[in-house]
Amino acid sequence: MLALHKSDHMQLPFLWAHRGASRNAPENTLAAFLAAAECGADGLELDIHLSYDGIPVVIHDETLDRTTDGTGPVAHLDLQMLLQLDAGSWFAPEYVGEGIPTLESVLSVFAGNLRLNREIKEFRAGMAMLELLGRCPSADVVVSSFNYDLLRSLREKDGNLALAVLFESGNWRQAIHLAMELSACAFHPRADKVNRPMLTACQRVELPVFVWTVDDPRLAMSFVRSGVSGFFTNDPEALRAVFPRAGGQ
Repeated sequence: MLALHKSDHMQLPFLWAHRGASRNAPENTLAAFLAAAECGADGLELDIHLSYDGIPVVIHDETLDRTTDGTGPVAHLDLQMLLQLDAGSWFAPEYVGEGIPTLESVLSVFAGNLRLNREIKEFRAGMAMLELLGRCPSADVVVSSFNYDLLRSLREKDGNLALAVLFESGNWRQAIHLAMELSACAFHPRADKVNRPMLTACQRVELPVFVWTVDDPRLAMSFVRSGVSGFFTNDPEALRAVFPRAGGQ
């Protein structure tokens, strides 16, 4: 097993559990988030959509079909209907009955314990999230998005909100420039889009880089040696084995 030793003189990377420990439990469920916490993740990445009645719920897709026993758009069902759906049986029989969590329920369990990265895809969900955060001051939250106009709108609404710029395609230099314009706390590029000039540019402006999605320990070690600050991973347990905390915690 690979392991990082003190002689390597590298800062340990921050491990974001991508949709929770989604290799071991159904993504974006409380089961996946609890599993991530148990195996030593530093933070939880989760996705937000709104119910028909405007309540932020945790689910990646705009539709229910892939990860629940429901069908159609998330936004077509009110909260009570969404809470009746099964979001676990598609993954494994032991997760039958695992539900779609509300953002508020995730905050109630993890605020003050783990950092939370919320990926927001549209304006109304972003505004609902801001309203909820106002009622949960103990939450340590980063908001990330591919929707750069949405990030600008969020910055206008809240000058102190921790924002991160997601990057998948296009001009990475422009994306880094946007991050600086927004006073973003981080840049989140897709793993296969990372290159040395990108990392050098981020290091020059002291912009931390968190790469997605990295499950291979050897790839993770290579990225750390290149100076990235952390990863989004489906398998935080495997990466924690490579990058153990002091005392094995």
